[in-house]
Amino acid sequence: MEKQKNAVGRRKEAVTRVFLSRGEGKITVNDKDYKVYFPLVYLQNQVEMPLKTVDALDKFDVKINATGGGIKGQAEAAKLGIARALCEVNPEFRPALKAAGHMTRNPAGVERKKPGRKKARRSFQFSKR
Repeated sequence: MEKQKNAVGRRKEAVTRVFLSRGEGKITVNDKDYKVYFPLVYLQNQVEMPLKTVDALDKFDVKINATGGGIKGQAEAAKLGIARALCEVNPEFRPALKAAGHMTRNPAGVERKKPGRKKARRSFQFSKR
């Protein structure tokens, strides 16, 4: 493997650039430890999941630049980015990551506001009299 592999992950408005290099398993997000950046345990698990799937949690150092969206969107975008970078490192990882659902981009975003309504689905208050 060359010095590092990179990939992009997206979810809602969040975009993450992931840089994967050989190392001892250090994960940093925006120059902070991922456990500090993502304080909720289930978000930390989201970030670790692709590495756990291919049993490489202590084999790679991961550096993530996250922008836009909220922390949940950023965590899921990081998951996709890590999975894509792992596939670049070793194409044999792809079937396991795909089977676990880590290679799929979730297309759900914000629904647009419709005319004659207050928000996308919310209507104005109805008054019978």
